[in-house]
Amino acid sequence: MTRKPSDDRPQPPAPAAGWWRPTFSYVTGRCGGALRIMRERGPSQMQFWFLALLIGIGAGLAALGFRLGISALQRAIYGADDLTLATAAERLPWYWVLVVPVIGGLVVGLILDRFTPDARVRAVADVIEGAALDGGRVETREGLASAAASLITLGTGGSSGREGPVVHLAGVVSTAVAKRIKASPMTGRDLLGCAVAGAVAASFNAPIAGALFAHEVVLRHFALHAFAPIAISAVAGTVINRLEFGGLTEFNLPQQADLAFYVELPAFMLLGLVSALVAAALMSAIFRADRVGNWLMSRTGWPRWLRPTIAGLALGLIAIPFPHIIGVGYETTAAALSGRIGAAQAVLFAVVKAIAVAITLGGRMGGGVFSPALVMGSLTGLTFGIISTAVLPELSGSVDIYAFAGMGAVGAAVLGAPISTALIIFEMTGNWQTGIAVMASVSLSSALASRLVNRSFFLTQLERRDVHIAEGPQVWLPQKMRITALIRRLGDENAPSPDLARNLMDGGAVLIEGMALDRALAEFDRSGAAFLPVIAAPDPQDADTPPEPFGVVYHVDALRALNQALSETAAEEHG
Repeated sequence: MTRKPSDDRPQPPAPAAGWWRPTFSYVTGRCGGALRIMRERGPSQMQFWFLALLIGIGAGLAALGFRLGISALQRAIYGADDLTLATAAERLPWYWVLVVPVIGGLVVGLILDRFTPDARVRAVADVIEGAALDGGRVETREGLASAAASLITLGTGGSSGREGPVVHLAGVVSTAVAKRIKASPMTGRDLLGCAVAGAVAASFNAPIAGALFAHEVVLRHFALHAFAPIAISAVAGTVINRLEFGGLTEFNLPQQADLAFYVELPAFMLLGLVSALVAAALMSAIFRADRVGNWLMSRTGWPRWLRPTIAGLALGLIAIPFPHIIGVGYETTAAALSGRIGAAQAVLFAVVKAIAVAITLGGRMGGGVFSPALVMGSLTGLTFGIISTAVLPELSGSVDIYAFAGMGAVGAAVLGAPISTALIIFEMTGNWQTGIAVMASVSLSSALASRLVNRSFFLTQLERRDVHIAEGPQVWLPQKMRITALIRRLGDENAPSPDLARNLMDGGAVLIEGMALDRALAEFDRSGAAFLPVIAAPDPQDADTPPEPFGVVYHVDALRALNQALSETAAEEHG
């Protein structure tokens, strides 16, 4: 006899007229049950890999849509996309080249003023901060506004890159999923890493580099539990790219003699040191431009939306004699990598490009810094290669390989990502000798540049916002944690008497409710007390009422909480 299924289990519908309605109800019920289990217990390994695949596809589509959107806007305004944008701009009337960035800056300013609290574009630094401090979540509303602002910036003459906004836009995708399934901080960070890997892989047709970029730059660890899903997302993002653009390498290099190549390795190492100085100069110019912009706006009292408009005017004036600054700069990069630019012209182009990038980002327009770093690196490497091959022509190979090595060296120094940047160049060329040359340059450029700035452009950005992620979890974890959960209420059995708390407070030793743990630990070190009283945050409307302690925090509880948080972080990073 066949046993009937129990009544509490969902049953597939019997075939009958109108079968699709009960079938649809059955399937949606199953999906809803799976979603409920994911919310309550977290995703299993197979579920997580499936989520990684979906997030990789979503991030890849976001990167592809952003790239196609920029190209469509550039063709509509300039009559060409980024591959021939500078050449097309030379044929346009000067007033058109001047006015378009101004209009673009005005639109960008209005978008950021309306949809962000600080009129600032979100990019990679905010994704790093979200991974470290916000459980893998990034700002959604601000992220979408930043993507729109960056698209308009790059489509209307701004001089920046598209990868930074794409990385944050991918983070918006993973944040939506993390919120939907109520992911834990560890799962949220892994989902964010998946999104970043898919976006970077789709941008550069480089799955290995995309996966390692997520580990190296965003998660800042290489935990084994995150590697498989991040690799799945990177592959998915690459497939999205190749369905649209094909699977060929971006550049082809002529094979050169082994002797010439190996004898040149010291030259590539010297190029790495020069590239570090170029990268540091580029980053310094961006930060100086941002400080000048802040000073100008504070002194004049002009509205926030005017800042990108002024930057657009400056860019328009520069673009009239130097149209190569418009957009991402791939036409200039391709010309440098193929050796179609002379040394003097390459130096001039690099200086003007650095000024334009500083104006764009310091003017709060939009975009990222990765592509400009590649442009600067290719011009630096080309100049260095022309000089070095002229000095020792009998021991030198192709000039092109110097341009590739310089591109990787400056890019790695700016991003603080030597591994993934070297792999991006290798995957773009498919040439193993290029990979060795890039590694020789990247290793020294990263080592030197990390001492000239705070590890990388992104971590220096965060330091300027007083977010100290570069110093490790032992520094940023106490800044993130609050003492609220550690408070013992006065009158409880495990709390001291109110009189003891008041005596400490009278001596000036007191904590404020909601205070960060790092400030509380500093107060413990100063006072030397075993516990400190806690008062409510002052009320400006009730300044006459003296504060009264309502609880205490013990030093041992604060240290125990910090130790537990550090242990959990170490377990995640080495799991």
